[in-house]
Amino acid sequence: MAELADTTPEQLLRQLEWTVIRRLDGLLQGDYRTLFRGGGIDLADLREYQHHDDVRHMDWNVTARLQTPYVRQFTEDRELTAWFVLDLSGSVDFGSGDTTKLAVSTAFVATLARVITRHGNRVGAVLYGSQVEGVLPPGASRRHVLNLLQRMRAPRARQPGQTGGGTRLGDLLSAAAGVIKRRGLVFVVSDFISAPGWEAALARLAQRHEVVAVRLLDPLEMALPEGNELGLMTVEDAETGEQLFIDAADPGFRERYAALAEEQDASVIDSLAQSGADIVELATDDDLLDALLRYADLRRRRARSKAPLRFPAHLRRAQAVGGVGASGVAGGGTVATAGWGAGLDKTVPARS
Repeated sequence: MAELADTTPEQLLRQLEWTVIRRLDGLLQGDYRTLFRGGGIDLADLREYQHHDDVRHMDWNVTARLQTPYVRQFTEDRELTAWFVLDLSGSVDFGSGDTTKLAVSTAFVATLARVITRHGNRVGAVLYGSQVEGVLPPGASRRHVLNLLQRMRAPRARQPGQTGGGTRLGDLLSAAAGVIKRRGLVFVVSDFISAPGWEAALARLAQRHEVVAVRLLDPLEMALPEGNELGLMTVEDAETGEQLFIDAADPGFRERYAALAEEQDASVIDSLAQSGADIVELATDDDLLDALLRYADLRRRRARSKAPLRFPAHLRRAQAVGGVGASGVAGGGTVATAGWGAGLDKTVPARS
């Protein structure tokens, strides 16, 4: 996806239509109803009740007969409105290789939005940079999708060294809950690197809507590159401007980094699972088509599952040889990472 980063929204969408959407059409064989099942009036299926289900969909006759709570699922007989709740903060605009999490997010949103609108449905968006930036009302045209991509890729100024409060994902989710009145499908696209407190807001959103948490990842957030090229460096939080001086070659520091990254990863996954949202993980070294097929598989299984599902990314650890960090570090360049807190831009000095 690195080659898509410098294209215009029109070029990006056209390339995705040819390279991803056409192949998705063939692999799904037009079975998009499975992906975007709505809340119409024609009964599609019955399944056991699970936490966060709408009690208005309970089938009391079947429940009484089987002595187990069952809910009804319906075919889509009216247009679906899907919403993208988009975290576009500083930590998202990071990639240890040629592709940033923002580029991955843009390509994912562009593909799904175009697939949804091509089938007569509408998409809207709530956008967040350093604060809630605004709402894009639902629309169904190709021009509407291009407008969404333009707003996602708009430059967001950050003054170096200026201390800020970092991402407050809870503000975005609360704003989305206030905007999205009608029950629908909601994609929360974020790296979930945020100040605490967003968990309750996500759970409230999932109680009313069908929520898919799309978690953006980068390999360098999980482990530092192998090799001896790394040494003393200054790391700066991409959102708050806080700086630290570290020795990235120190084995003790590397162990603490990996342990902290693993702890944060487990905490985020646990919080997402507790919210009742389904989870799709999308890494910067992931294949977009594979990620979309994982989502399609998730939707199919979700219709039969008793609990929210998680489909992890095929995340590769950072590699020193031919991987992230090696080329930039050896030459004394700059390597960026979202790190373990709220986004770190690593300025790596040349080693003598």
